Amino acid sequence: MDIREQHAAGQYFVPAPSRWPALGAAALFCLGLGAALAVNGVGWSGWLLLAGGLALLRMLFGWFGDVIGENQQGRYQGQESMSFRWGMGWFIFSEVMLFGAFFGVLFWLRLVALPTLGSLDYKWLYPDFSPSWPLLTAPQAMVSYQAMEAWGLPALNTLILLSSGATLTWAHWGLLQGRRRQLQRGLLFTFSLGGLFLILQAIEYHHAWTTQHLTLSAGAYGMTFYMLTGLHGLHVLLGSIILLVVWLRVLRGHFDHQHHFAFEAAAWYWHFVDVVWLLLFVLVYWL
Repeated sequence: MDIREQHAAGQYFVPAPSRWPALGAAALFCLGLGAALAVNGVGWSGWLLLAGGLALLRMLFGWFGDVIGENQQGRYQGQESMSFRWGMGWFIFSEVMLFGAFFGVLFWLRLVALPTLGSLDYKWLYPDFSPSWPLLTAPQAMVSYQAMEAWGLPALNTLILLSSGATLTWAHWGLLQGRRRQLQRGLLFTFSLGGLFLILQAIEYHHAWTTQHLTLSAGAYGMTFYMLTGLHGLHVLLGSIILLVVWLRVLRGHFDHQHHFAFEAAAWYWHFVDVVWLLLFVLVYWL
């Protein structure tokens, strides 16, 4: 029975046993152990990190290569496509919960911890502490630093990410209308804007660290700032890589107006990253 007959009979494609999950688990173990050893100053931890990183890259290339090959062979139809959509939807939901937890930390610090430490009950412990955000750091060590301004590079990065969402939508229109050149250009613009965002964020970090003395040790403000913006920057990096892979597949003739879930999944992820940045800009930089 060939692939079309299997789908006509309502059968679901089940891939053969794969070695990639085991390789991925070993790679993550090496990365975790290597990081722990590096923190404790073990000399050969760098080699373990390198081995874990290379193994992880090999797993990603191999596993996604198998999935792309199966898709090009026509093994994924209605049922498989629905499973992919549900999987991507739950993945984005887990990301919402992840960022929600970190935003919850920010809210708790600003709305609960600071007012409590600045109340009369704690005044005898921390007489010089003022519960202001973000000018002071911790009750026990007042470190002088400057807060981040919203209307410099952060505002420019906001414009860049919003523009990248527009170029991605433009690329999607090109895909649906069969305009391959528009699709290629839209994807190229999108992940290029993502790269520009990361460059500007690196410049912002350097300025904050060296000029404004805003480090990870700068109390709750410094920790939450780098935690939230750094996590988002990692997602921009991953999204840019995903869009780059989709662009390379487009150059090879993959996708049409009916079968293009990989493009849609990348677009869902990128728009999610855009929305999170808008929240970051308002809650971390502006307010």
